[in-house]
Amino acid sequence: MQILSIKTIRAKREELESEYALLTEFPEGKLAEIIEDVGFKCTLCGKCCTKEFNDHVFLLDTDIDRAKRIDPSSIVPAPYFELCDQHGNFYVSGYSLRCRENGDCIFLKENRCTIYSDRFSICRVYPFMLHREEDENGAYDFRQISGLNLHGEYNHPVSREEAEDIAKRTIAYEKEFLKKEIAFYSAVLEYFDKNGLKPVRRIYDRKMKEFNDDIPVVVYVFSKGNFERNTVKLSDYTSET
Repeated sequence: MQILSIKTIRAKREELESEYALLTEFPEGKLAEIIEDVGFKCTLCGKCCTKEFNDHVFLLDTDIDRAKRIDPSSIVPAPYFELCDQHGNFYVSGYSLRCRENGDCIFLKENRCTIYSDRFSICRVYPFMLHREEDENGAYDFRQISGLNLHGEYNHPVSREEAEDIAKRTIAYEKEFLKKEIAFYSAVLEYFDKNGLKPVRRIYDRKMKEFNDDIPVVVYVFSKGNFERNTVKLSDYTSET
């Protein structure tokens, strides 16, 4: 989502706060029932680990140190920068994983995750989810399964205990994600006010064109409560190895 004004930043934060409130009211048992009913079983197809299927892997703050320990070059500012100030600096809410030139996750090899026991937060709950988004008919509501009928197998037995554990971990992930996004927009408001900054659409569009032309741009990434300065270009988002 491209942010065009301070007013839009405040509105986006309020929207996220509203979603967080709704999430806290969502019955954990209801999600567990849905997980039982769907009966998802992973078939090791590897689709979820590709850019074509999932675009990018967003990392929570709790994932960052682990990613840097495993491979410092594995992370980049998350794509789809939220806003750009009048000086041409982008701002984004976190880091994501790089991918290979073919679109596979950098940690996918021969269709298997090479860090499976040390995988990241979203990888541990996927394909389960609990956040609001539009479906193919434009209906905006909570979704519980990502990529339904596009991967894996269904109608396999899932014990109530297992379903409740998955539901608990899924809701915990979604809460952490929303808290990070809310904190990002709050930090942006404070940082922009303190430094006399403002979002500018014309400059956003110009700098995005430079980025897409593989010209380096400055991106401030919100990580662990602070903004970290990165200089990146489009080709940094893929790796040959």
